Amino acid sequence: MFTGIITAVGTVREVRHAGDLRLVISCPYDPDAIAIGASIACSGVCLTVVERGGTAGDAWFAVDVSGETVSKTAQDQWRAGRKLNLEQALKLGDELGGHIVTGHVDAVGRVTLREEVGGSLHFAVTTPAEISPFIATKGSVTVDGVSLTVNALDDHEDGTCTFHLNIIPHTWEVTTLGDLQAGDEVNLEIDVLARYLQRMEKLRR
Repeated sequence: MFTGIITAVGTVREVRHAGDLRLVISCPYDPDAIAIGASIACSGVCLTVVERGGTAGDAWFAVDVSGETVSKTAQDQWRAGRKLNLEQALKLGDELGGHIVTGHVDAVGRVTLREEVGGSLHFAVTTPAEISPFIATKGSVTVDGVSLTVNALDDHEDGTCTFHLNIIPHTWEVTTLGDLQAGDEVNLEIDVLARYLQRMEKLRR
């Protein structure tokens, strides 16, 4: 489990193709605090550490990314040089500063608007129809692993929706969100409570 509060930005240093993808990700963590088998959310995708090394502040870890994961996530994410939002798994007693995040991507959205408004960034993100009923104004949504609050929502006749976000300077400085441009794909995870509502709605139908 995660909170959607990013603790570091890492960079994909190496991509190896051997069945599944193996990524080597550089990061400013202490490698002694990264356990083999531990979960780290990489731009919203929960992945398992299979190797790690380096020194404190200049560490690296390796993860395997299955074909299924690649097919369900933003396609530009798994390449050398790509920056990733990182969050280590929540521990008992940690502050829950964001909201409960599972690290399971529900859909890929697309940034349709980026503009600067009063010193902050205003983003609009359009979602596929299958998750639009579970995005709510003032509700929580995870975008590339970052816990955010939906400011406003526009529903479309084709079942898709566009939600609006206000990103303050601190958030874009400590995450990759400041790099996003219109047209970019992003990993989306709906609120965990909405997951249960989604399941109940499916069974009711």
